[in-house]
Amino acid sequence: MKIIVPMAGRGSRLRPHTLTVPKPLIPVAGQPIVHRLVSDIAKVLGEPIDEIAFILGDPAFFGDDVVKSLIELAEGLGAKASIYRQDQPLGTGHAIMCAKESLSGPAVIAYADTLIRADFNLDKNADAVIWVKQVTEPEAYGVVKLNDKKEIVELVEKPEQFISDLAVIGIYYFKDVAVLKKELQYVLDKNIINGGEYQINDGIKRMMADGKVFVTGQVDEWMDCGNKQVTLETNTKMLGFLEKDEAQLISDSVIMENATIIPPCYIGEGVTIKNATVGPNVSIGKGCLIEDTTIKNSLVQTQTSIKNATLDNAMIGNHVLYDGKYTTISIGDYATLE
Repeated sequence: MKIIVPMAGRGSRLRPHTLTVPKPLIPVAGQPIVHRLVSDIAKVLGEPIDEIAFILGDPAFFGDDVVKSLIELAEGLGAKASIYRQDQPLGTGHAIMCAKESLSGPAVIAYADTLIRADFNLDKNADAVIWVKQVTEPEAYGVVKLNDKKEIVELVEKPEQFISDLAVIGIYYFKDVAVLKKELQYVLDKNIINGGEYQINDGIKRMMADGKVFVTGQVDEWMDCGNKQVTLETNTKMLGFLEKDEAQLISDSVIMENATIIPPCYIGEGVTIKNATVGPNVSIGKGCLIEDTTIKNSLVQTQTSIKNATLDNAMIGNHVLYDGKYTTISIGDYATLE
């Protein structure tokens, strides 16, 4: 089994946090989005992962440190890491084809901008599985249309009329991903463009037209990380799940002086908390100082100092110095507010 991870986007909706860090490497509940996504997929697939192919963007942004972390991620799961580049933002189908050398055999394709909680049960009789989540506003999503056999017969983007309430979440399984590769090559060769880009859906639709059987897979939770607010909501949900899983969320190296922690919280290595109340629903990365502060429902990355603050619904980057009165804030890396 292979896992293919397109992650070349810059994450503009999550700025300023993605000005210096690619969105898939933004930590949620103490772990980068892509690390958590790939690890969770590997865990629930229940079979060995041979290769994980990552499709990255500009090397000036997705640099050596990013490549190193992804190689370590794959090797930690017993898999080979393959690194590819998408030099131009030409769409989801184009991104997948940038990894064409890895497109053979059974594979899961997962876009690295969401997190899930699921129990995968692959239908080995189907040619492909598209994972979906029931939503209350299907007109805002791409949805699947099913026949009476519960097979997917159509993909519809943001339908004006009700088609179904099963939204595509961006995770797919192909019994032989080389079939998708063939159809996407046709899309590229014939310059089939939708929305100004080459789309994975056009390759999938060609597979359906050729009689390939697509079925749905259901996830229990689908959590977005598209902007600051939903990332904070995802952080809260993930902390709750990890607490139920009895995961260790607070490092043994945390230093506390007159401090209170209200769970669930993730607190990384080397964090110092003085005269402060932290939680609930807070993630704090390694090496931070939290002093004379009350903070809840927030996400703080690494090596950041926060003093004299009352924070709620805040997202703060790496290497930030913050000493101030504002409550709901979004501060990128290396900022100083004193």
